Amino acid sequence: MKTTLKRCPMLIAHSIGMRLMEIGLAQARAGVALLVFAVVLLGMLTGCASLPDNVPRPASQTITDVSATRLASVAAASMPADEPQLSGMRLLPAGDQAFEARIALARAAEKSIDAQYYQIADDTSGRQFLRELSDAAARGVRVRILLDDLHATGEDALLAGLAAQPNVEVRMFNPLPVRNGSVRSRVLLSMHEFSRINRRMHNKLFIVDNAFAISGGRNIGDEYFGRSEPANFIDMDMLSTGRVVPEMAAVFDAYWNSQHAYPIENLGAPAADVAAARRRFEQSVREAGVVAMPIRARDSLDQSSVATQLAGGHVDLHMAAVRVVADAPRKVDAGNGSLTDGVVMDGNLDLLQSARSEVLLASPYFIPGRRTMEVLQQAADSDVSVSVMTNSLATTDEPLAHFGYARYRVALLKMRVALYELMPDDDDDERASIADGPHGSLGRLHAKLAVVDQRWLSIGSMNMDRRSAHSNTEMSLIIDSPALAAQVTTLLRTERMPQSYQVRYTDDSQRLQWVEQNGRNPVVYAGEPDSTWGRRLRLSVLATLVDEDLL
Repeated sequence: MKTTLKRCPMLIAHSIGMRLMEIGLAQARAGVALLVFAVVLLGMLTGCASLPDNVPRPASQTITDVSATRLASVAAASMPADEPQLSGMRLLPAGDQAFEARIALARAAEKSIDAQYYQIADDTSGRQFLRELSDAAARGVRVRILLDDLHATGEDALLAGLAAQPNVEVRMFNPLPVRNGSVRSRVLLSMHEFSRINRRMHNKLFIVDNAFAISGGRNIGDEYFGRSEPANFIDMDMLSTGRVVPEMAAVFDAYWNSQHAYPIENLGAPAADVAAARRRFEQSVREAGVVAMPIRARDSLDQSSVATQLAGGHVDLHMAAVRVVADAPRKVDAGNGSLTDGVVMDGNLDLLQSARSEVLLASPYFIPGRRTMEVLQQAADSDVSVSVMTNSLATTDEPLAHFGYARYRVALLKMRVALYELMPDDDDDERASIADGPHGSLGRLHAKLAVVDQRWLSIGSMNMDRRSAHSNTEMSLIIDSPALAAQVTTLLRTERMPQSYQVRYTDDSQRLQWVEQNGRNPVVYAGEPDSTWGRRLRLSVLATLVDEDLL
């Protein structure tokens, strides 16, 4: 069983004892728990690492004097002058175009770039992205990068080298006190601060010249842009301009100036030679090279690339009223033991409760919990059609989170909720294209979307699970746009759902079935695809040790 660490630190249990059992079971190797205990004990004996005190954090705000920039001119040319209360929006469903859009905006920047991410991977896409930000800074653009610390393992030198460039600042959000080693060892040796390090900044936001922004589900890494083998994430971003951008910029500023944001240079040994640090960074990102990656001329919504439209001076947009819903940085406070839902979960559940006819949800990790189940029950009682799409056991990168979802399947189906689980299909050329990955790569759902009454659309970083509700900070856009809602509905119903198992509950046998739509002859599975007795046993044992809020 593969257990990854993208969503939470080792799927943490409430105590070290539980964690030792979890790790021993997950690895299925004798002696692993003993080894982990020895590592933790060694850390206790050698003293607990801690974060530095009295860290200087010079406050800064979004640059608003941008009217003379080219991007501001393009934004103005793309928006109607008589509707200043609306924002211009465009979906980015294709991974290649989503990456190119970020690069095109960075290259057009004249005043500022603000980037806030849960992860910027140390891979080809990550280094290309950082190189473009460095190049922008060299032109005099102010660059601020805010990165959650959990998955920045081994990147301190790279990021410090970037921060040594003129006009660049890099801050790490809610950092772990232990800087060296793997994610796993850093988490274990930081367990004395569990209540704090379990809370992560999951936001994704990219703002250029306070004129255009990209937000949604994608981090920065090969697997988010169709460049990875053997798996890529199926995701969705939104390009925005107009009134909504300053609102998102205010969210960035709140996080940037938070006490939880530490300048990278204050977390490790200070560079003895700033010039040498700069040279090492330049060498690292230049060696990554520019990978030749074909960019489709038009995406699945028949849209030409953002780069092409920016070059033409006009971006095709849908005008809409938009509400920014964002958790406050204080959600990660160590003393914040509350298990009440955050602002973003509240906003999305309020949206679902407003439904009168139809709800369509897509979430890679779907663990509804009591409150979401109550909302879905209300929808069922009001004859609202509800469909949920998530990963199957075969496509998820978080098997334990999938097991948490599986507990709810029968109850959901009895509410008449339609359940769809994405199928693996490595041999279908069209399927690979839809997944935004190279042929032969596995597509994994990562988009976080909700469509209500064919009018309202929610898109952002929040999964419909307890971790997003209680522990991670998130941001979503709630958009009033029948046009955008129709585009997302079309993508899900015509591309994703036909490539999914539909799960059903049979009253006669009281068992679940997985139905693969295969033309006129659907294939019915009596057992969960890609599941074995041994795997179910391991997951069920682990699930008893890990609280649902930590999945």
